[in-house]
Amino acid sequence: MKNSKIKPFILFIFGLILGALARVFNLYTQNIGNIFSEIAIWILLGTLISIYSATKKQAMINVFVFCLGMLLAYYFIACITDGIFSKTYIFYWFLFSLLSPFMAYFTWMTKEPGIFSKIISIGIVSTSILSTIVLFDKLRIYDYIINTILIYFLFFKKIKR
Repeated sequence: MKNSKIKPFILFIFGLILGALARVFNLYTQNIGNIFSEIAIWILLGTLISIYSATKKQAMINVFVFCLGMLLAYYFIACITDGIFSKTYIFYWFLFSLLSPFMAYFTWMTKEPGIFSKIISIGIVSTSILSTIVLFDKLRIYDYIINTILIYFLFFKKIKR
């Protein structure tokens, strides 16, 4: 993606939209709501945002504003719909958002040559799979799909910078 820049404002709006949709899906559709309640989909989206960002710094900004928008919209809608949510979940998602720039920094490097980039890629896929198993007790069909897409973009898709 030569000379392409992903705009932070657009990603913030995209985060707001996905955060709102995630909350609505949680309220009205069990299956789709489950997908957006798990970490794997957000790892995939953060990975895509990172690897398609022009620089490491841009990846850090882009992923952070995306996560911020997602959280703001999700919990705003949860509040106005009298949703039940745990303060523990809020804390961990907030922590995830605060750490997202650091994760984006390393994720951006997965498209660089060398063994270190492959180690990072393996770590990202492992985290996606293990977080699903540990937090949600098993992999579901959509987890296999999400992780297959993640593997494709990390190990096979060529990105020109």
